[in-house]
Amino acid sequence: MSTARDWADRSEERILDLAGACARSIRDAETELLRLAYQWAIVHPANRLDPVEVDLPGRERARRLGGEGTPEVSEFAAAEFGARIGRSPYAAASLIGDALDLQHRFPRLWARVEAGEVRASYARYVTTKTRTLAAEQAAYVDARVFESADGRLPWSRFEELVAGTVAQAAPEAAREKEERAAKARFAKKVRRTVADQTHGMASFLVHADLPTIEAIDDYVTQRAKQLADTLPDAPHLQSEDDRRVHAFLLLVSGAPADTDLADLLPQVCLYVHTYADPDADRTQSSEGIVRVEGHGPVTQAWVRRFLGPHARFTIRPVLDLADQAPVDSYEIPDRHRRAVHLMTPADTFPFASCTSPGMQIDHTIPYDQGGVSGVGNYGPMTTLHHRIKTHGAGWQVKQPFPGIYMWRDPHGGFYLVDHTGTRRLTDASTEDQPAPPPRKPMVIELWHSPIHIEIADDFAA
Repeated sequence: MSTARDWADRSEERILDLAGACARSIRDAETELLRLAYQWAIVHPANRLDPVEVDLPGRERARRLGGEGTPEVSEFAAAEFGARIGRSPYAAASLIGDALDLQHRFPRLWARVEAGEVRASYARYVTTKTRTLAAEQAAYVDARVFESADGRLPWSRFEELVAGTVAQAAPEAAREKEERAAKARFAKKVRRTVADQTHGMASFLVHADLPTIEAIDDYVTQRAKQLADTLPDAPHLQSEDDRRVHAFLLLVSGAPADTDLADLLPQVCLYVHTYADPDADRTQSSEGIVRVEGHGPVTQAWVRRFLGPHARFTIRPVLDLADQAPVDSYEIPDRHRRAVHLMTPADTFPFASCTSPGMQIDHTIPYDQGGVSGVGNYGPMTTLHHRIKTHGAGWQVKQPFPGIYMWRDPHGGFYLVDHTGTRRLTDASTEDQPAPPPRKPMVIELWHSPIHIEIADDFAA
């Protein structure tokens, strides 16, 4: 690793040369990852599956991850590949599909990727946008975008080029998309992502035909002007944006302009998680952070400012999530589901990303194999990941402590999943070698406390 002294002795030209070399290394590594993804698909063909097992409920099936003309792949293969590269099964399946498309449907574009002239991200964008096209239509796109995919166009212009070429390749499909879009009318709260950093704010989207949107915009504009004239001193209506938001609320409620904002709000239920630190100094005032389910982290000051004046609170202290008496049945009680959601809010499969409260709750040790229906033997998972855990040959999982999941993939890789995410467990001395799973004790930091975990030979026991 370079030190500050090393950099001080290097010229600007040398630093730029090294930066360029790093960029080329990244590009080469991304290309090599696509090659490996393709080879992984080749060694997991559809005929690898047992024809008797494939028709049974929940069993692994063949899937076409790429577009028309690409071979089918065994469904669970992406989970193993994704775990090793630190991605979810969905992301790994997308990568494998792109690799198949480039090899079978975009030979010109792939040749330029292999030559180091086109970034993998540009090539993958093309395959993603053409996944539903027929093989000859994909060939049309390949012939018209491979030259311009080398970065000569800014990204926004490249997006426009791809969109226009795809429409030219499949004009009937473009018309069908227009017809479907015309029917896709909705008015709904926009789903928040972590990257949005909403800080207590949210969005509501109305998607409709252009005349309808113009009518809504005209109403909001006119009503906002009226608010400026009739309520010039209202503290919550001092900016144009504030007035437009209030005007929209008046539109959907049908209330007069002087209605108090609190009277327009219906009763809703928000789950606000606060955390009491037993080590905190109660004599010192500090501003804590709370989490609003479905919205993200906000400060306690935000709760006091926006929720305090107009909300009623029900406080439900959680003293010990694990103190939930197990039940003698396969069915999972609602109180157990609530406890599992609080303790483990995300999918427990390695590198999975789903945080929906509607996920399936799996018995880590199956109920019919002696596993209890109780906290400490549950794990939320999506349907696909539940199927992989149940029917995927070689996948194993243990829950040594409630909310701590130790996974082993079919090829001996180990992963620790907890509330902080997923970590691959490796032996530093053999990390870069295709060696057997590590057998010596490892120290993993869990909730800031060192816990010795020994991976024994009888992991499956």
